Amino acid sequence: MKRLAILGSTGSIGVSTLDVVGAYPDRFEVTALGAGANTDLLAEQVDRFEPQIVAVKDAAAADRLRRHIGDRCTIVAGVPGQVDVATSAGADMVLSALVGAIGLRPTFAAIEAGRDVALANKETLVVAGRAITAAAEASGAKLLPVDSEHNAIHQCLRGEDAAEVRRLWLTASGGPFRAMAAEHLGNVTPEQALNHPTWKMGPKITIDSATLMNKGLEVIEARWLFDVAPDRIRVVVHPQSVVHSMVEFIDGSFKAQLGVTDMRHPIQYALSWPERWAASLPDFDPVSVGALVFERPDTERFPCLALAYAALEAGGTAPAVLNAANEVAVESFLAGRIGFMQIAAMIEATLEAADDGSDKTVDGVLEADSQARALAREWLEQGVGS
Repeated sequence: MKRLAILGSTGSIGVSTLDVVGAYPDRFEVTALGAGANTDLLAEQVDRFEPQIVAVKDAAAADRLRRHIGDRCTIVAGVPGQVDVATSAGADMVLSALVGAIGLRPTFAAIEAGRDVALANKETLVVAGRAITAAAEASGAKLLPVDSEHNAIHQCLRGEDAAEVRRLWLTASGGPFRAMAAEHLGNVTPEQALNHPTWKMGPKITIDSATLMNKGLEVIEARWLFDVAPDRIRVVVHPQSVVHSMVEFIDGSFKAQLGVTDMRHPIQYALSWPERWAASLPDFDPVSVGALVFERPDTERFPCLALAYAALEAGGTAPAVLNAANEVAVESFLAGRIGFMQIAAMIEATLEAADDGSDKTVDGVLEADSQARALAREWLEQGVGS
């Protein structure tokens, strides 16, 4: 029986995780749940899985949840509450699926406490990869990737000698605007950008997929997860989303992981590791897929990917600045305050204006995160780059 704490239980990854857990009631016990403000769904999850402690966004959400569930479990709030969930005594593994940099402190606390972490919150490694990996090495905690691309790389590397790996190849769907002419990109709406062609995801990650920033963040995440230099991590656009990622070896051989586009597969792999369990997912039929297409990413039309590589190359707190500016930019785009192409413009302006800093501590990167958000909002208030 594996005892789980789930951060982000009401988001798309959290809901899929609980689907997996529900399929194996004899193998999992949910001891703690962390969520945001969706107290209706959280109350249903509490009814079904009976955790000992739950965390919500704030005191108002805690009051709403208490009206639903009474005193059946401990209710805590805010980032300190998420930390309480991540380090709760009953859990031996934490699924980290909070969206954005808000997931950093609770994930770091879980790792410091020696808990294995199934990581879906890529921003944790983007913002504080050096500090997170150092903490994991010190505590013995394992980091198991849930993102489909990194999960695929992890599967391809099983049993392989790291010295024989030449490059990692992360596949990208290309998003909904892969074939759109550059002159039309400035006019796309949030509704269009949220219409992902192959994956069903939350709004933030869906916009990141449309800009290719999601792939840029994944490049930074891969650098820390697999201890690979940036110039050995490549991105290839693969619109079918059937090949989830690939590993290239020094003899020119490639190993790829293929499967259905269903996040329950990488979630189950991470939760069941080092075992591999039978699953009740739809079968993958390679014949029905047809031809597979691979293309180079276009960083002229989608500059966010190049900005991510540049931030990774700069090092220090630059990736934290990149991530913070992107979160503000995506929020602004979804609110209709900036256009699609201005997402990259805001990020680039923030990177240029931010101070250099050290990424050795969580406090250091969070200070950079805070400064970057202020700079991005200042850019916005000045009239969209004027």
